[in-house]
Amino acid sequence: MNTGPFVRPRRVTAPPVRLVVIPHAGASGVAYHPLGRGLPETWDLLLLDLPGRGRRHTRPALENMADVVALVTDDVAAWADGTPLALFGHSLGGAVAFEVARELERRGLPPVWTGVSGRVAPDRRAAPGRLRPELPDEELMAELAAMGGLPQRIHELPDFQDRFLGVLRSDLRVLADYRPAPARPPLNGPLTVFGGTEDPLAPPYALEGWARLTRGDHRRILCRGGHFHFLGPAFEPFARTLAQEIQRALRASDLAREPVPEAG
Repeated sequence: MNTGPFVRPRRVTAPPVRLVVIPHAGASGVAYHPLGRGLPETWDLLLLDLPGRGRRHTRPALENMADVVALVTDDVAAWADGTPLALFGHSLGGAVAFEVARELERRGLPPVWTGVSGRVAPDRRAAPGRLRPELPDEELMAELAAMGGLPQRIHELPDFQDRFLGVLRSDLRVLADYRPAPARPPLNGPLTVFGGTEDPLAPPYALEGWARLTRGDHRRILCRGGHFHFLGPAFEPFARTLAQEIQRALRASDLAREPVPEAG
């Protein structure tokens, strides 16, 4: 099967679960390649490239959440072949993952689990003054560098730097204009929210609002570190934590499908 907009680090047949990963602002799917080292070998892993980067580098970056969600929902639905689907996203990707999960439910293709990392609940605003799309280049890069999210050696590659900043600004505009309707019904499936203990964009107290946004099981997991708490050596253990959360959801889903014994 043509992987289209997805980076697929390994080819597996009849996987017990398919994990779709939606990257943070400015990033391509390949940035999440290390997740594969902490997931079960039988699992399928799809790392999404949004327009403007990676497999979609020739397409202009989108600047509206509704357009992003419509595109990504179609991307994911193309892989809905009966294999349990799990969604995970960080920061911008977390907001997109949540909205795509809602849309997949509406289409009758509910994910078995959704994971959101580094993103405040939709009814809250991220910390002001950080990563605003209108910041000058050097200020924007300095903010991102302070959080540990700047690509390595980017200053040595001016063309890449300019392209990266353009994509990053488009992604930040998506978040700046993200205003979900407050009266919407909640998600039905399980939702795990991850946060860094020192994250300036999504501090732990700002994650509490996610609990009311699902009728399913809700769990919150705090990881030591800042906004990009999982990067570097922490990537593999973080992947194992993701796997444990997905396995928990799979077990609950299996139990829900078991027939209830008749009384008497």
